[in-house]
Amino acid sequence: MSGGDMNDVEARVTAWIRPEIRSQSAYAVADASGLVKLDAMENPYRWPEALRAEWLERLRDLPINRYPDPAATELARAVRNWAGLSDTTGLLFGNGSDELIQMLLLAVAGPDRKVLVPEPTFVMYRILAGLVGMECIGVDLEDDFSLDTDAFLAAMARHRPAILFLAWPNNPTGRLLPRADLLRIVEAAPGLVVVDEAYAAFASDSVLDVLGEYPQLLLLRTFSKMGLAGLRLGWLAGDPAWIREIDKTRLPYNVNLLTQASVAFALEHHQVLDRQTARIRAERDRLQAALAAVPGIRVFPSEANFLLFRVPAGSADALFEGIKAQGVLIKRLGGHRTLTDCLRVTVGTAEENDRFLTALEASLAEL
Repeated sequence: MSGGDMNDVEARVTAWIRPEIRSQSAYAVADASGLVKLDAMENPYRWPEALRAEWLERLRDLPINRYPDPAATELARAVRNWAGLSDTTGLLFGNGSDELIQMLLLAVAGPDRKVLVPEPTFVMYRILAGLVGMECIGVDLEDDFSLDTDAFLAAMARHRPAILFLAWPNNPTGRLLPRADLLRIVEAAPGLVVVDEAYAAFASDSVLDVLGEYPQLLLLRTFSKMGLAGLRLGWLAGDPAWIREIDKTRLPYNVNLLTQASVAFALEHHQVLDRQTARIRAERDRLQAALAAVPGIRVFPSEANFLLFRVPAGSADALFEGIKAQGVLIKRLGGHRTLTDCLRVTVGTAEENDRFLTALEASLAEL
């Protein structure tokens, strides 16, 4: 392609791609090849060999030449039984929770409509709001990553958001907003409140028990963090009137046949996942205590499967690279003033966590 042709393409891109798309960056995923992967909040444990064999046998006769059940009927039955959802609760599935966030925003998008979130929080709320042309307004967390609920309520009253997202517990901080404060927000909200419980398997509280008491409340979850990240399945529950409308934004057959069958199978054997998440919670507590004992490190409380910690001023980049050079990949954070000098580590196996601690202490010694 000649330089003139290239310039012509760039001019056409500028002319036809929406400015809010061109102004964004694609979601970046770090290359973890050859590294201990502690950057993406995954469950580090695989299924036992006997269970994998039984799962593969289940998949053997699936008719992959046919489209999957668009309503995911068997999967819905399995999720309702496992989660304790009544038959009258609306339920919708997505290709990960990200797709459901996009569907929610598409359903409420319109001129001058706004999204409200605490910040820092899950970056996809803001990214996807921009893609559908909605303004995303952030309310800054305090320096200890707690939420000033009164400030959030004041912002909600001022901006009248069509939808607000509360990650509970929050990512990347791991904090769980007190239930009383969360319910104050739900009660005062003019539009939809989506409580994103991506880390419910590791948290001490859930809004599942009050889902039917607040018609404006929707519960969003994913199976990724509890051990099924490769299957990409999220679910949204709430009043059927909302779910029916949001479902209209869903692309046909969005949840594939293998995912539907695999998650239903996994839920038949959920005790395996339960034991794994219990091990992760125990390792989280051990890792938190170990980090708290490292001079110069401030680790924050977490009810998720990761820990956010602050390192000596100006050292985050060097420590991130030093830890990576020793074969361990964690997450370098930024983009918000409260995350200055902060890193985040996923809770792995005991061996992986020990390797991370060794790499951290060695990197600190080199500062």
